[in-house]
Amino acid sequence: MSAEQSLPHHRLPPDALAELIRGEGGPAALDLLLRAERSRRLLLLRMLDDTTDLGPAWDLLSAAQQHHPTAVNDLLMYPQTGMWLATTLRRLRGKEPQDEPPLWVVLGHFAALAAAAALRAKLDFAIQVPVRHGRVPLPTLGCAMLPVSEPWATATVRSRSGQTVVAVPGCEVAVPTDPGTAGPGWHPLHHVSVGPAERRLETVLDDVDPYRTYPRPTEPRPLSEETAAHWRRTLERAWAVLLRELPETAAAMRSGLLSLTPTAARERFRPRSVSAGDAFGGIEASEPDDAAQLAATLVHEFQHTKLGGLLHLAPLLTPAPEGTGELWYAPWRDDPRPLEGLLQGIYAFAGIARFWNAHRVAPSAHSPLAHFEFALWRAQTATAIEQVHRHPRCTPLGRALLVALRDQCAQWLAEPVPKEPLALARLCADDHAARWRAHHRRPPAAAVRAAVHAWQRGASGPPASLAAEPEVVPDPSARWLDSLAVLVRYRLSATADDRRPDAAATEVTGALSGDALLAAGEATAARHAYTAHLKAEPEAAGAWAGLGRALAAENTEPTAAHLLSRHPERARAVHQALLRVTDSPPDPVRLAAWLGSPPA
Repeated sequence: MSAEQSLPHHRLPPDALAELIRGEGGPAALDLLLRAERSRRLLLLRMLDDTTDLGPAWDLLSAAQQHHPTAVNDLLMYPQTGMWLATTLRRLRGKEPQDEPPLWVVLGHFAALAAAAALRAKLDFAIQVPVRHGRVPLPTLGCAMLPVSEPWATATVRSRSGQTVVAVPGCEVAVPTDPGTAGPGWHPLHHVSVGPAERRLETVLDDVDPYRTYPRPTEPRPLSEETAAHWRRTLERAWAVLLRELPETAAAMRSGLLSLTPTAARERFRPRSVSAGDAFGGIEASEPDDAAQLAATLVHEFQHTKLGGLLHLAPLLTPAPEGTGELWYAPWRDDPRPLEGLLQGIYAFAGIARFWNAHRVAPSAHSPLAHFEFALWRAQTATAIEQVHRHPRCTPLGRALLVALRDQCAQWLAEPVPKEPLALARLCADDHAARWRAHHRRPPAAAVRAAVHAWQRGASGPPASLAAEPEVVPDPSARWLDSLAVLVRYRLSATADDRRPDAAATEVTGALSGDALLAAGEATAARHAYTAHLKAEPEAAGAWAGLGRALAAENTEPTAAHLLSRHPERARAVHQALLRVTDSPPDPVRLAAWLGSPPA
């Protein structure tokens, strides 16, 4: 193919690219990403058409395109359409689980897309679509509910002269003339419009599209009207926060936040949210504690959306050499992460730090908590960047992005934060890192054996070999490493008469009694609680790390505190090895002090 015949490429001009690598990006940059995403969806659709016979659904979609191209474009750009396309192609290539739903149901979703397009184009048509556990979702419109007992079946969507029904033998559901209104057996998609007219966010609360949850599809679960109304009110308040404090981000969200999938509330201060590169513009989020938390969640996942769009245009990393499995510390995760995942987190949490920096000075903010969040996430993002900003797998664009975010973090780290939230943020950042090391770092086995022998013979310190770089070995039991930070959030948001640490500990899954005491500033009591816990459960990684933080706060055993704060994995490994050879394990503080002594 000659240069004149080559396909055009999407390109980001320097100013838009500069915005995105700084973690920003206004409406113009988002528009460029959306155009590129549209081309990508069209290519995926062509690949699917080349792979399988889409039959009458293709013809119906083509007819809808001729009559109402905007409707077809809206369906094409709907986040769940992108997720379905990518999932289906992976399924056809054997790269997705081949269990339920059956492949014919997965492929049949295209017929539901075509039916939705034809209905919006006001065409006369009839087409068979899948029934999923008694429900027939029509993307961007709603869901018909039918008395079908089989998990997977078919129904006919039929439209004549503006009258549409979804039918199975013996039953049919009429789709209202305005599909956005409820009717017998018809559950409409919740369209939401919030904010002033000139800065309005228009999106949907999607509770019915099977591909609204990421990365695995789930069956429709319609929200109650009460729950949907609660989400609308919370989104209204969150949007007001974003308009006031991050107006440029909000302006970009107006074109790039296309759907929000609500899920059930989780434990306080532990929201869950998900987005996917294949579902550009879609966010799945648990019911938030408040509007500020939802605003932060929207920023977080919108960062992933922007980075996903950028990655569809240019790589930030070169492929990993075959056979390598490098894993890194991500300060917002319990588990070690590959470089690709860490980069995603860095970009997302830079956005979180930016949000809290703006929110902490707002008149309506809960300032101590907001200051804490800013101080914590600027530090955690900087920690992650320092690990990898010179990594050899970074492309020039990847290096530029990390340098820009590193410079931004340096500016944030220079900003003043009040004393108490700053100290608590440092405590929580150090604690999370220590807990992660205690779980996932493994000192060399030979060095641990040598340390046991040295201890038993009364050597003045451990062998030098114990200081060798420990291996990263993922520990599947590592969970709730953020417990101390959650407890601190309880402390900072509590009223003066509601700060009993034992009360907060009962609310936080995974929290130890020592964690609650440490979060309350009771270092000596926390030390006693951690040592008692280790006597009962010597392998408890969190107790080893927490003991280090308690000793540091108490300032009575500096050598032991330093060792447990920096290298709790050494104490844990040597203590466990000693348990295997003696009936009287050493005192944890005494052992940590010995391990922190100069090598013998």
